[in-house]
Amino acid sequence: MLARAARGTGALLLRGSVQASGRAPRRASSGLPRNTVVLFVPQQEAWVVERMGRFHRILEPGLNVLIPVLDRIRYVQSLKEIVINVPEQSAVTLDNVTLQIDGVLYLRIMDPYKASYGVEDPEYAVTQLAQTTMRSELGKLSLDKVFRERESLNANIVDAINQAADCWGIRCLRYEIKDIHVPPRVKESMQMQVEAERRKRATVLESEGTRESAINVAEGKKQAQILASEAEKAEQINQAAGEASAVLAKAKAKAEAIRILASALTQHNGDAAASLTVAEQYVNAFSKLAKDSNTVLLPSNPSDVTSMVAQAMGVYGALTKAPVPGAQNSSENSRDVQGTDASLEELGRVKLS
Repeated sequence: MLARAARGTGALLLRGSVQASGRAPRRASSGLPRNTVVLFVPQQEAWVVERMGRFHRILEPGLNVLIPVLDRIRYVQSLKEIVINVPEQSAVTLDNVTLQIDGVLYLRIMDPYKASYGVEDPEYAVTQLAQTTMRSELGKLSLDKVFRERESLNANIVDAINQAADCWGIRCLRYEIKDIHVPPRVKESMQMQVEAERRKRATVLESEGTRESAINVAEGKKQAQILASEAEKAEQINQAAGEASAVLAKAKAKAEAIRILASALTQHNGDAAASLTVAEQYVNAFSKLAKDSNTVLLPSNPSDVTSMVAQAMGVYGALTKAPVPGAQNSSENSRDVQGTDASLEELGRVKLS
């Protein structure tokens, strides 16, 4: 009994000294229970039992039986995920800026034996390890990278804690940085830098907008000129095609008229009809003299229509006369042509003022 009282008094003194030193007390879902022979262990808890001061076993959740006096429950470990607030601390970045930073640590006890006998206070040890690791990791980064690479910073702290806490039976699940406090002057300079960056971005965007607008206007003019030239080209092609079709139609009509006229001349009294047509054309042409110009060509006797018709019919006869092989025919043709030329030379030139 005296030994038990002494051990209880020592435990109370130790617990008071830990609290006085500022350490976080060890988390446990319940206090150290007494040995009542029959014990019921809650779920997600591990009770470490010592027999005569030496580790004996770990009680599983449910019904357990212990030997009075000999067995004693020494530690109670919670197997749930534990959340620990890492106190705010100062750290210096790579570019010599002092920051005030704090965080939240999430861990779980994986081995109750190591957590009980590997370290005196597992939570306090992990908290101190997180603070020192945070300072060392922040010293590797500049101020700008601290804000951009928070995820990688958290991952590096978790890896460092897991490497050191493996022998303690504790696994760090994740670490999150809560707040980063920057000195006022540095904060003002950062705000000025952000404003300058925003002004620069606005200027760049405005210039890009002006350039895009100019490009769009030039592209529009280019497309308009191309479309106008294509339209003009199509118009010229259509006009040329229309003119070609008109010329072809006129040629076909004229050929048909000549064919019909030739067929009519071969019929009875065709020569008389041709003489009548030539006379009508002569009269019409004579009536239009000196209307468009003051220089005209007149025959020597313009009042003699009969002689003019006879001359025209002579020309027609000379041109339509069929060629006959032989020298005689050639001489006759040449004489006919000379006669035609002589008849044409009879026309005079008269100038009208």
